Formats: sequence, structure tokens, C-alpha cells
Amino acid sequence: MKNKLSRLAALVFVSGTLLTACDMQDKKTEKSQEVVQDAKQNVAEANLELNKAIEEFKVESAELIVANEKKIAEFKDKIAVENAENKAKLEKKLAELEQKNKEMKAKLAAYKNSGNGQWDAFKTEFNHDMKELGKAFSDLTVKNTN
Repeated sequence: MKNKLSRLAALVFVSGTLLTACDMQDKKTEKSQEVVQDAKQNVAEANLELNKAIEEFKVESAELIVANEKKIAEFKDKIAVENAENKAKLEKKLAELEQKNKEMKAKLAAYKNSGNGQWDAFKTEFNHDMKELGKAFSDLTVKNTN
């Protein structure tokens, strides 16, 4: 009888240990699933924010491009009264700036969200190019009296 009680106690102990281990494993699995779900939600929220930032940037940049187009039209009117030599030089420079402005417009329209790192690089490069284009417009409108 003592032997049967010992076996029964051992069986209960082993069963209890297995059930506890399984329960702990289930809790770990649940916790892991929660962590994965939270991570997916965070990624989705980050993507939404990034898409919103990209769209805002595109709108702001498109406004700058339109402003450049207006400057081009105004400058074409101004150079119409220049002498032939200056007019030819200015028209050539203006054509280059107009082409660059069109390229910037196309570059902006073609950009697709490829992740935050690539977005930062694109944004930095695009802003630099737009700043250079703006400076070129300013330089074009300044008359040298040398």
C-alpha cells in the first residue's frame, strides 16, 4: 500500500509539473503574440505617419515648383526687352532652369514610399536641389554691372 501511495504521489507530482510547464508555455506564447501584435500596430502607425509626412512634403514642394514656373513666365516677359546678345544668354539660362524645374517636378511625382531611411535621403537631396534652383533663379535676376 505504501508503494502504491508513493507511485500515486509520484504520478500526481509528475502530472502537476507537466501541467504547470504547459501552462507556462501557453502564457509565454500569449505574451509573444501580444508583443508581435503591438509591433505590427506600431509599424502600421509609423507607416501612416510617414505617408502623411511624404504627402505634406509633396504638397509644399509642388507649391515651390509652381512658384518657380511663375518666376519663369515673369522673367520671360522681362527679357523680351533685352538686347539680342543679353537676350540669347538669358534665354539659354532660363531654358536650363525651366528644364531643371520640370525634372524636379517629375522626380517629386515619381517618388514612392520605400521606407524611412530612403525617405530621409530623398527629402534631403530634393531640398538641396530646390535650394540650388532657387539660388539660380535669384542669380539670374541680378544684373551684373561689371
